[in-house]
Amino acid sequence: MPQPKDEFAEAPLPGFGPAAEAAPVPRSTSLADDLKSHRARLRERFAEGGAAAMPDYELLEMLLFRALPRGDTKPIAKALLKAFGDINRVLAAPPARLRDVPGVGDRVVFELKLIEAIGHRMARAKVMQRPILSSWDALLAYCQSAMAHRDLEHFRILFLDRKNVLIADEEQAKGTVDHVPVYPREVVKRALELNASAIILVHNHPSGDPTPSQADIDMTSAIAEAAGVLGITIHDHLVIGKARELSFRSEGLL
Repeated sequence: MPQPKDEFAEAPLPGFGPAAEAAPVPRSTSLADDLKSHRARLRERFAEGGAAAMPDYELLEMLLFRALPRGDTKPIAKALLKAFGDINRVLAAPPARLRDVPGVGDRVVFELKLIEAIGHRMARAKVMQRPILSSWDALLAYCQSAMAHRDLEHFRILFLDRKNVLIADEEQAKGTVDHVPVYPREVVKRALELNASAIILVHNHPSGDPTPSQADIDMTSAIAEAAGVLGITIHDHLVIGKARELSFRSEGLL
């Protein structure tokens, strides 16, 4: 016997109830799906063709995948390149300047600085514990990688043993945009501590022009004089610019 209809029963809400549960819901492609597919395509292209198959901004995109696992990294990659010019300058940029770029936070800065450090270690590995005079091109490449895009002047010393093998690479001082304080006595003292027979001086010019100043020339002469008294040879003083370097020895300044 049919049950009497309850005149006060609630009608089911639209989209709910048995009929709604049984009906298939059409799936639309979400933004997350689009990003996932885009990342998969980038990875596939890189796996097949390497870096040569990809523009700089796409390499940066992939680099930022770990920092932003669910975000769109393309706009940030393009903004970084627009702000700094190329990948080298992006990686070498100070954290404070990186954070000025929209979308860049601590996680992005960490990934960029990590890759920069790895790049420096790779370049350094090509010259450490090897005869420097026969690995000169690798040494110049390392100095360019480590110093060419710094915003402040940095002064470092490469210490060599009696066979001209690089035994230590140390940054001695950091200065301003156009000056770094260097003390000849401290340079020679450190060479003695390491039992170094020779040294190579290196500093950068943030302006991009490696032409040495008179202060650079005077400082080099003072170090050479102090080192010479103790039998320590100065092989060269390299000034690193944005696109090239200058050798004191090649220029007849040492």
